[in-house]
Amino acid sequence: MSRPDPAFWSGKRVLLTGHTGFKGSWAAVWLSRMGAKVTGLALAPDQEPALFIQAGVASLTDSLLVDLRRPADVEQALAGREFDLVLHMAAQPIVRASIEDPIATFASNVMGTAHLLQALRGQGALKAVLAITSDKVYANNETGRAFAEGDPLGGKDPYSASKAATEIVVQSFARSYFDKAHVPVATARGGNVIGGGDYSRDRLVADIVRAGQAQGVTVLRHPEATRPWQHVLDCVAGYLVFLERLASDPAAPRALNFGPRPGGPEVTVGELATRAVEALGAKPWRHEPDPDSLEAKALGIDASLARQVLGFESALDAPAAVEWTMDWYRDQANGGDALALVGDQITRYEGL
Repeated sequence: MSRPDPAFWSGKRVLLTGHTGFKGSWAAVWLSRMGAKVTGLALAPDQEPALFIQAGVASLTDSLLVDLRRPADVEQALAGREFDLVLHMAAQPIVRASIEDPIATFASNVMGTAHLLQALRGQGALKAVLAITSDKVYANNETGRAFAEGDPLGGKDPYSASKAATEIVVQSFARSYFDKAHVPVATARGGNVIGGGDYSRDRLVADIVRAGQAQGVTVLRHPEATRPWQHVLDCVAGYLVFLERLASDPAAPRALNFGPRPGGPEVTVGELATRAVEALGAKPWRHEPDPDSLEAKALGIDASLARQVLGFESALDAPAAVEWTMDWYRDQANGGDALALVGDQITRYEGL
């Protein structure tokens, strides 16, 4: 099964946006371990604690704190810098935050991507660009059918709509500019990611960890909802393998899903929460319905094309992903160094 190739990444100049976030921090650590020269571009962390701070990610990268919503600042930050590869992960990622402030979400996710791609048009050494969107880009009619890459895009909440719109923005820049320069520009649609060091609001595992630390009870809005759960290392590994292929194969797809192994069992929010609270020894969760919620109750993605084209599929099923995640939080709470814990799990994953 394909995994990121250290020989490929060694010495590569990589622009990683969103390096101050949860997934971005894991990506930055992994890339730096493989010898990549990483430039990070993102806002400062917006929560405390933050894995970016805990793991000292700034020391592993050339860290630029820049707001992608400000095109002049993006142009200035990238001026005079050359990159081989770009992994664009910066985004406003929370559904309920998008409902509270839709304009800021569209500004970050849609226009932020447009500003970045515009600034990259002058890059002479660029080999490939991968923009990360979401499993929520599809027009979801709640049938529970797993979505494939050719299904219609949509979005009934601002977050989902912003990510679907981002897909169209990326396609337009690719066809208008980057294809002519023979630079593949693609999107990756990742499932619901869990892993150590996620402290974001309205994220299931982060909420469970916070509740456990405070001796409180986790509240679930939709315990019956299904999601394509995957560990952060499976998700990031897929992105990196996809970028490797884009840089070497002009015929590589321009959009791929990354999620649980095709044909695997569906796991509800309630089932995953039960495993998580049991692993932490926390109090059982409680259900408090939210009748006004716009979040999809059923969501699945078909990741079989990534397996066919890249030879890649997730290594960890949902129970294993929960186990690895809770191991990280327990070890960190017991005094473990966050960067060492990330590195240990990367090493363990590479050996699977």
